[in-house]
Amino acid sequence: QVQLEESGGGLVQAGGSLRLSCVASGSIWSLNIMSWYRQTPGKSRELVAYIESDGTADYTDSVKGRFTISRDNAEKAVYLQMNSLKPDDTAVYYCNADVAVYSDMRVRNYWGKGTLVTVSS
Repeated sequence: QVQLEESGGGLVQAGGSLRLSCVASGSIWSLNIMSWYRQTPGKSRELVAYIESDGTADYTDSVKGRFTISRDNAEKAVYLQMNSLKPDDTAVYYCNADVAVYSDMRVRNYWGKGTLVTVSS
């Protein structure tokens, strides 16, 4: 019923920037909290940043001051601007959203398939 599609990953040198995008589609009544997670092999998925529908946002400590999350409710999209990238930021980045669907207005959690970010030293 709902799909999240990420884009914008790629290979970048340390100190560089990337902007990730995630667009939601499907039978969406409302988008609530939207988040970015990341995961590296052998590690659990880590919350990077989240943003509520009113724009309130927060970040994990390791990215504060370097990453900025934003959203466009009309476009059903969430973005992650990543600056001053470090090799430790290398991971698959996943979009996540709490979505209320038209069929029953119940809120469900959805994941995108992920986009790979590789930061070279």
